[in-house]
Amino acid sequence: MGRRRDPDRHTEQVDTGLAELTSDPDRPGSWTLSLDGAPQSHVDLTDPTHLEFEYVRRLAAALDLIAPAGTPLRVLHLGGGALTLPRYVAATRAGSTQRVVEVDGALVDLVRRALPWRADPRLKVRVGDARTALAGTRDASYDVVVADVFAGARTPARLTSVEYAAEAARVLRPGGWYLANLADGPPLRYARGQVATVRTVLPRACLVTDAAVLRGRRYGNLVLVAGRQEPPVAELTRRAAGDWFPGRVLAGTDLDRFVGGAPVVHDEHATDSTPPPPGIFSVRR
Repeated sequence: MGRRRDPDRHTEQVDTGLAELTSDPDRPGSWTLSLDGAPQSHVDLTDPTHLEFEYVRRLAAALDLIAPAGTPLRVLHLGGGALTLPRYVAATRAGSTQRVVEVDGALVDLVRRALPWRADPRLKVRVGDARTALAGTRDASYDVVVADVFAGARTPARLTSVEYAAEAARVLRPGGWYLANLADGPPLRYARGQVATVRTVLPRACLVTDAAVLRGRRYGNLVLVAGRQEPPVAELTRRAAGDWFPGRVLAGTDLDRFVGGAPVVHDEHATDSTPPPPGIFSVRR
């Protein structure tokens, strides 16, 4: 398996690349998972509510605000990584039913061994393709679909089209929400196209990100929140503004201007998401 392990670092070849687990010197019991040098997840095994990555905090804020605190949800996670968000939901919304779909079986085995999650019969992790899993899921069976799928630091083309978005919308209950982690850089063509594409099937949406990303100053993560009713924009705005790294929320006419007539993506013309700039992950914390 090509494993190498010391007390603070563990590397292992998995199906999609070289996985590395690195301990966090600032938080005992915390680890960062990287794949081929790209950070994928940060997990605090002693406190699953601690979320190190800013985009994960923004996804968690949406999960906090779309239903009353503590209310159990049915959540489908497309992309598993180290299960940061599933652990968070289990800790903050006891009784939630969660299904995690991760394509890399060797990665699932590694995380299960090295970063075990608390036993919960309602949390099921399955190895499989995200779009295939959607196609086999019953209509209106989930409150939330969370999409955070990357291969080689890029979201695969088959998870960027309106046909894919329609499948995600189909499995959501009428009041359900689609949450997606979009990674992009200037001129944000991919992110604009994704908002346009998802809004064809889930028309009420907002986008949460860093101002520097919106202004085209750097590559980064944008969190899309989309559904069939208005998202909790005011509350998300307050949460984003109060974050360690303050963010902005685009909704309504501001979001329309951001999209700016970007075309809807269809399967036949879909491409992988924008690659990160060379060297962006070379500096370690």
